[in-house]
Amino acid sequence: MPVEVTWWGHATCTVEDSGVRFLTDPLFARRLAHLRRRRGAPPPPEAAVAEAVLVSHLHSDHLHLPSLARLAPGTRVLVPSGAPDAVPGLRRLAAAGLRVTEVAAGDEVTVEGVAVRAVPAAHDGRRLPFGPHRSPALGYVIEGEARTYFAGDTGLFDDMAEAVGPVDVALLPVGGWGPYLGHGHLDAGRAAQALAALSPAAAVPVHYGTYWPIGLDGVRPHEFHAPGDEFVRHAARLAPKAVVHRLAHGERVRPEVAR
Repeated sequence: MPVEVTWWGHATCTVEDSGVRFLTDPLFARRLAHLRRRRGAPPPPEAAVAEAVLVSHLHSDHLHLPSLARLAPGTRVLVPSGAPDAVPGLRRLAAAGLRVTEVAAGDEVTVEGVAVRAVPAAHDGRRLPFGPHRSPALGYVIEGEARTYFAGDTGLFDDMAEAVGPVDVALLPVGGWGPYLGHGHLDAGRAAQALAALSPAAAVPVHYGTYWPIGLDGVRPHEFHAPGDEFVRHAARLAPKAVVHRLAHGERVRPEVAR
């Protein structure tokens, strides 16, 4: 079966390749601290069904313990090295039956015959904004019938294409959850530059248009609504050979890839 991608909102996607389901940065909450979900219903129970979960970094909108607790016992959870020390709740989830595996950039893990390779990301992945750097931010490349890159949160970096390697499908963040993007993020324009450097056959924009700070609905609302369409426009100019699939929440696509 060809690779299939479902976008559940924010950075949460299901990637199914060779009959194996991978779930990225699961966040199923209607509200997280000062953020509320403004678009798309929370993912249905089927979204929590996966053979493996890929956690890119320790920020609570990417490593969300209540969402991880919804996974079935025995689910493999790949986390950046040092994550269980920085987030003790991961140890409790492991004791409850999740198979937590720490990885660093360059590590490769096989999940039911499908390889997953951890790659670097340019992002501050600490659990707290001012906590110690105990754990790196990562991206992942799933290598089955297709090579699918989940970038997590990242900025552009010089050797990005070399570090990630050849990919067929790229899941790229194109925005954020607030009116301003800090260092270590991609906006729509920079995501299109990353797309041009990586040269995949297809791309799916993620990490936008889902969560927004409570009380800030009227502050730069285009930063919430527009990044997906802006990425489509920039990609058409900078990477015209790539097919961009701008998905609605809960929508899935089978990108055409040639291997």
